[in-house]
This record gives sequence, structure tokens and C-alpha cells, in this order.
Amino acid sequence: MDTLWTFVTQRRHQLLIDSYLHVSAVAQAVLVAAALSVLIGVLVYRSPLGSSVATALAGVMLTIPSFALLGLLIPFLGLGVAPTITALVVYALLPIVRNTIVGLASVDVTVTDAARGVGMNRLGVLTRIELPLAWPAILAGIRVSTQLSMGILALAAYAKGPGLGNLIFSGLARLGSPNAVPQALVGTVLIVVAALALDGIYVLLGRLTTSRGIRD
Repeated sequence: MDTLWTFVTQRRHQLLIDSYLHVSAVAQAVLVAAALSVLIGVLVYRSPLGSSVATALAGVMLTIPSFALLGLLIPFLGLGVAPTITALVVYALLPIVRNTIVGLASVDVTVTDAARGVGMNRLGVLTRIELPLAWPAILAGIRVSTQLSMGILALAAYAKGPGLGNLIFSGLARLGSPNAVPQALVGTVLIVVAALALDGIYVLLGRLTTSRGIRD
């Protein structure tokens, strides 16, 4: 325990930087994935075939092992941030695409018919009725993608990606040295703490952006 505490106090500045980089990379990737996923969901949710194809393709991407995907991206994007963010976006797509389609498809038809009845056009119905009603489902998909990305990013140290994965890999590579176990353990714990903190932010965001009628 003393060794662990000593490691944290001596490296606290670097640990804060690595934690920030980890959260920042996940946030950027999930933001891009959310924008793409909502666009895909809006385009296909009215078509059972289109919805099935979009979900299946996103699901296939999720089955590719992370090391394999990074290995495929490195020859084209090099090492560092580019392949890391690209891989995270790919893995984050499925939960958000699926939840966007489910959320939009579950909007009561009578609600959208009433909106059209008062003169609202197709874009107005989508942006003012359907997307707000589907938002809780979309946000749930974003939460899942974020938690998934937090863990996958740790493996991106293989491609010299940013974040806490480098701490874990360095510790595992130095097993037997005094700081090896504390280094890997601290990296793992910080990822868990950051994931819980982000999830708490999503819960608060959901309460602030979801109308009381939908929450209740």
C-alpha cells in the first residue's frame, strides 16, 4: 500500500494528464459516433430492411478484435491519435445506431399525425417531436458506447494512443520491478473512476435535457 501511495503522489501530475487525455479521446470519439449514428438512424428507421442492414453492419464492426482493427488502421493512419479515435468511433456506433432506430420507431404514430395535422412539416416533426421523444433511448446508447470506449481505449496503447492504457502496458511490461504492479493498478482504477464520473454526468444530462413528462 505504501508503494502504491508513493507512486500516486510522485506521479500525480502525469496521472492527471493521462486521465484528461483518456477522457478527452473517449468524448471526442463518442461525439463523432453519436452524430454519425443519429444521422444513420434518421435515414433508415422507417425502413425495416434499412434498419436491419445498418444494425448488422455496425454489429459486424463490433466483432472485430480491437488489436486487429488497430493493426489494420496503422498502415493507413500511422500511430497515435488518428487510428485510436477511428477505432473508438467504429466500436461506439452499434449501441447508438440501435438505440436511435428503436427510439425513433417507438414514437407513437398518433403524436406525429397530430403534429402534421397542425401544419408541421417533415423536418419539424423529426426535430421537434420524434428526436426529443427518442432522446432517452439515444442517450442510453451513448452511455453504453462511452463505457465500452473507456475500456477499449486502454488497449490503444498498442498503437501509441493517448490515455491511461500506456500506464497499464508499461506496468505489465515491467513486472518484477517495484513500481510495476502499482503502475498497472493505478491505471486500471483511474479508468474505472473516469468511467463512473462520465456516467454520472450522463445521468445529470439526461435529467436536464429530458422533459418531465417523458421521465415520469
